[in-house]
Amino acid sequence: MIIRANKGQVSYGESIGILMLDTFTPFIPGDVGNATTYSFPVRYQTVKGFTFDKLLQKDRSMLVPILEAGHQLVQEGVKAITADCGYMAMYQEEIANELQVPVFLSSLLQIPFISTTLRQEDKIGIICSKSSNFEEELLLKIGVSPKVPLCIRGMEDKENFRKAAHDEIGILDPSKIEEEVVAVAIEMIQSEPSVKVILLECSSLPPYAAAIQKAVQLPIFDYVTMIRYVHSAIVQTRYSGHM
Repeated sequence: MIIRANKGQVSYGESIGILMLDTFTPFIPGDVGNATTYSFPVRYQTVKGFTFDKLLQKDRSMLVPILEAGHQLVQEGVKAITADCGYMAMYQEEIANELQVPVFLSSLLQIPFISTTLRQEDKIGIICSKSSNFEEELLLKIGVSPKVPLCIRGMEDKENFRKAAHDEIGILDPSKIEEEVVAVAIEMIQSEPSVKVILLECSSLPPYAAAIQKAVQLPIFDYVTMIRYVHSAIVQTRYSGHM
């Protein structure tokens, strides 16, 4: 079999490309931004100047650098592109229409799939980075019907999470953030018993998914469940076994 090089590509084997905000936060294992989170190679590309604040402001001037970073990842051989903030849903349509590989920028893209697995009266609980910025427009951008029953809780009032993710002080205490997000999940299901599934919007929350599940005994979806799912589709493996 003859293998040919791709023009402009100098390394191979990285299936998923990840667009990163320009932030100052340590990414622990389980975070989208930590390569050891995955059992397969990924490739990162920082969108220079694209801060969390600019994302929340829906800064349209950032569309060009996002596209440039996406094109760079495609040139370097990735087979699909994601990002590291659920609020990137604001740019999903434009980026997906431009790039020549599948694009799945937001963990919120899992909502339609999850909703079809539930009864009509059941709710999806969403724990997000900042609930005040979780708007209907964000969901409409990715084709989520306003009729899908959701229960939203934010992490902006939790001191340790806020300092690490919003204030970007450059340090975090995983044990304290775990306590905070577990408390949010418990409060959610106690106040909304109809919540039957939890989706973590923020890319920094997957490290705590197991602790949340242990506390509330519900299915937990997050960025990593989505990335693993897409990877399994674009990098199929042959099965072996016996009959």
